[in-house]
Amino acid sequence: MDLRGYGDSDKTPRGYDPVTLADDVAGVIEGLGADSATLVGQGWGGYVGWAVSAAHPERVNGLCAVGAPHPSELLHPARGLLTKAPLAHLVAMQVPWLPERRIMAGDYVERHLRSWSAPGSAFPSPAEVARYRDALASWPSPHCALEYHRWLWRSRLRADGRAFARLMRRPIRTGVLQVNGSHDPAVHPLAIASSRRHVQGDYGEAVIGNAGHFPPEERPDEFARLLIDWIVRLHRPPQPQ
Repeated sequence: MDLRGYGDSDKTPRGYDPVTLADDVAGVIEGLGADSATLVGQGWGGYVGWAVSAAHPERVNGLCAVGAPHPSELLHPARGLLTKAPLAHLVAMQVPWLPERRIMAGDYVERHLRSWSAPGSAFPSPAEVARYRDALASWPSPHCALEYHRWLWRSRLRADGRAFARLMRRPIRTGVLQVNGSHDPAVHPLAIASSRRHVQGDYGEAVIGNAGHFPPEERPDEFARLLIDWIVRLHRPPQPQ
């Protein structure tokens, strides 16, 4: 699904906090007539997947988070788990209007995708660059996309940010698979390893070689095999003793 503000989803003036985004996903699951679903999310999608698992545990029967540590670990100040590349990216997005203009003009989208991919990666191709650029070319798409970044940074000392931090203290009781690229510049390995302590269900980690921050796009066949194998194991009926 396209999250709020992206692709063909509504470009609302507000609602880019993770609690509202979690409500969106839970609403889609219910709207499809399902009691629960296995969530797979990359980057911001994984971040929201963690939030859904905490806020609506009855709607989630499994979570695969790709390049997305548990939100409590993402900006942990004591351990400094956020690496320089995403920190600079996050801070740059706090400036009003200028980042939106950069996204809508020039080669910013291509440069960003390439810089967070593994060296020598075939992703993004020219067609993929055009697809991403077109998705962010129409106002207010770039502004909506940046609202994710702005809430994450600005909410840290606000009441809504503290409420989300309390929400994410709830243990995740479903099965979780963490997938990372071996050359991901945006996620610190310690943030991934520390995510385990938030999960009471089955927990696994997998690293896809020669991939950066976008394993589903950079190594699609390997990622698909890994994901399908995990889903089969996750939902396999228990064997009789």
